[in-house]
Amino acid sequence: SGQISFDGHDLFDPKHDKVFRREIQMIFQDPYASLNPRMTAGEIIAEPLILQTDYDKKKCKHRIEQLLDLVGFIPEQAVRYPHEFSGGQRQRIGIARALALNPRFIICDEPIAALDVSIQAQIVNLLKKLQRNLDLTYLFISHDLSMVRYLCDRIAVMYLGEVVELAATDALYNHPLHPYTQALLSAIPIP
Repeated sequence: SGQISFDGHDLFDPKHDKVFRREIQMIFQDPYASLNPRMTAGEIIAEPLILQTDYDKKKCKHRIEQLLDLVGFIPEQAVRYPHEFSGGQRQRIGIARALALNPRFIICDEPIAALDVSIQAQIVNLLKKLQRNLDLTYLFISHDLSMVRYLCDRIAVMYLGEVVELAATDALYNHPLHPYTQALLSAIPIP
């Protein structure tokens, strides 16, 4: 048991729901299952804007175009449905949706696990670029330790549901303290 807080406020306190919905967003693991197949890319990206802002149609359309551009799409792709996109493109739609409300904190739940290896680096590079340009904080959940090392400043290692080590990336990789962390790092193939 424990507590999860954001900006000093209990995440489970209902009086902060509206703020948390804007400030904290999520990128899901499976881009095939996380997008509504009956909605266009534009409608998917617009959904948080419709639910959480007072944007009119013109402002909403403009924001959708901005978000599509941020993830490498052209505005004309807003009218396409998820089945018309590849896995990597679908994940970009999920990223655009997560960015719609200008959050400060994004939970990335294994965002590259369901993608082809050739596409994984593109998505991680996009996440890194967005992190730098938009001053985002990620909670990047992954089993891919090389991607974790590339993207993260600090790493928390979990074992049996508990955080067993928390350290700056270089410190953790150069001097792991916990036996589980040592075992994980020793299992990484050396190129």
